[in-house]
Amino acid sequence: MNTKPFLALADVKRIAAASEAEALKNYWAVSISIVDDGGHLLWMQRMDGTAPISSHIAPAKARTAALGRRESKVYEDVINQGRTSFLSAPVLEGMLEGGVPIMVEGHCVGAVGVSGVKSPEDAQIAKAGIAALGV
Repeated sequence: MNTKPFLALADVKRIAAASEAEALKNYWAVSISIVDDGGHLLWMQRMDGTAPISSHIAPAKARTAALGRRESKVYEDVINQGRTSFLSAPVLEGMLEGGVPIMVEGHCVGAVGVSGVKSPEDAQIAKAGIAALGV
């Protein structure tokens, strides 16, 4: 039987706090979602002043990153380069930059998805949260 690391609630809270701190530092109102390796929601917060739609987009970006084991930006780039048929990929809805997988010891243990500002800024917030794990 193989074993692998997984996100504990304390890890999720640490990621969320660091993500929120990055957003606040830059005066960005965003929604932040954290999912496990199967794309199941572990954390969701929508900061004051964030557009309601971001509460749907952030978890979709996180799910896409977790299930694909890569940043959601990869899918956005593939589509923008003309492979529009990729829009029909099952389950993947958040194919926009801002979803970042959480990799530990070569395993994807989950992902962070952020929505509310420019896509590179969403990704910056997600990466700041992941960095708080020190992995």
